[in-house]
Amino acid sequence: MASNFSPANGYESPDNQPSSMPGSVLKEPSFSTAHPLPQYACTARQPDELIRIFDSRIQVVRWQRQEDQVIRTYFQHALTSGALGGGFRTIIGAGERLRPTFLPNLPGQNIIVDDICQLSDIYSELLGCDAVGLRLEVLHSAMCPRFHVDRTGIRLACAYLGSGTEWIDDRWVDRSRLGLGSNGLSDEASGLFDHRTTVEAAAPFDVVFFKGLLWQGNNERGAIHRSPAVVPGSGPRVLLVIDAVWN
Repeated sequence: MASNFSPANGYESPDNQPSSMPGSVLKEPSFSTAHPLPQYACTARQPDELIRIFDSRIQVVRWQRQEDQVIRTYFQHALTSGALGGGFRTIIGAGERLRPTFLPNLPGQNIIVDDICQLSDIYSELLGCDAVGLRLEVLHSAMCPRFHVDRTGIRLACAYLGSGTEWIDDRWVDRSRLGLGSNGLSDEASGLFDHRTTVEAAAPFDVVFFKGLLWQGNNERGAIHRSPAVVPGSGPRVLLVIDAVWN
C-alpha cells in the first residue's frame, strides 16, 4: 500500500483521488441547493452532507455530533489507568473492522470501536480509497500550534476528549505568512490575518474534513488550521485522525 506516512503529513494521497462516492453508507445529499454554499467552510447536520467537501470552493466541512458520554468516560478511565498509552497507528482496508485489541479492554470498548469503524467507513466510501490510515493520538500539548495547510488530500479529524481543531477562513489571510513566511513571529503578529478574521473551533465529537494542498486543483488553497492549546489541568486531548491510502 502506498502510505507515505510521516508524523507531520500523515498519509499523503495521490492527485488522482476520485471525486465521487459509492452509496452504501452515504446517500445522496438531502440538503437544499436553493442557496449557494459558503465559500470556505460549512456545517453538516448529518453525514450525507459531507459530500460538500467536493465543492471546489469548500475547504472545511464540520459534521456536528452530540457527545457520547460512554465514550468520554471510557477515555477518561483509559487515561487515568495509563492503559491507553500514547494511542495507536494502523492501516485497515476499506470496510474492514478495527481490531478491539488496539484499545484497552475497559467498559465501553465496543462503543468506541463501533464509532471509529463508522467514521472509517464513511470516509473510505466518500473518497473511494482502498484503505485508511488511523491515528489515535494522546496529546499533552498542541501537536501543530501554528496555522498551516496539510500536504494531504482530504483528512478527517475528531477530538474525543479536549478541544477540537481550530481553523480560519482565508478571506482576509495572507498565505505568504504561513510557515517560514512568518519570520518567527506568532500567527497573531505575523500579518497572517487581521481583526476581521475569527478563529473557529470544532467541539468534542465533531467530525471535521480538511482539504489539503494535494487535493486536485487545490494546490494554492487548502484549509488553514492548527491544534488548540491544551488547557493546564484539563488533561490531555484524545484525537482521531483518518487519512486515505491507495494500493
